[in-house]
Amino acid sequence: MKKRIFIAVTLLLGLFASNSSFAHCEVPCGIYNDQLRVKQLYEHFTTIEKAMNQIEALQEEDDKNYNQIVRWVTTKEDHAKKVQHIVEQYFMHQRIKIKDKSDSEAYDKYLKQITLAHKLVVLAMKTKQTTNQDHVSTLRETLEKFEKAYFSKEDMKHLEHHHEKENE
Repeated sequence: MKKRIFIAVTLLLGLFASNSSFAHCEVPCGIYNDQLRVKQLYEHFTTIEKAMNQIEALQEEDDKNYNQIVRWVTTKEDHAKKVQHIVEQYFMHQRIKIKDKSDSEAYDKYLKQITLAHKLVVLAMKTKQTTNQDHVSTLRETLEKFEKAYFSKEDMKHLEHHHEKENE
């Protein structure tokens, strides 16, 4: 009986004491969903944009609510960090494979993907520094370019179909 209680308590402690997991680890398990990660990036962009709008609106009020301003700044920065995490940890570390220069077509594709990924990370950093909506617009444009550089033509047709359904 004591052994069963010990095992149950150990399992419960392990469950509650464990750190929350992120989108994906760096263990090559083969379970990936690139389209989902892209969709998450767009959701983070929208949240950053909303936070920027809220910050600007709250700053214009005569009786400023500094607590709310700080909360929106924190939200904006958290989502920018999530963008950076997905782009770096998921795409740059795991999914974009280094190509040899001898295969010029594959190497050019690699350079385009890695350059656009780097631009996404830098733009996410810029959204932390300001409420300039242009950075969010440029993030969206850059992600669209990244999608075209990363996904196959068949994947892009599938993604465009889903984008159309979401906009209906």
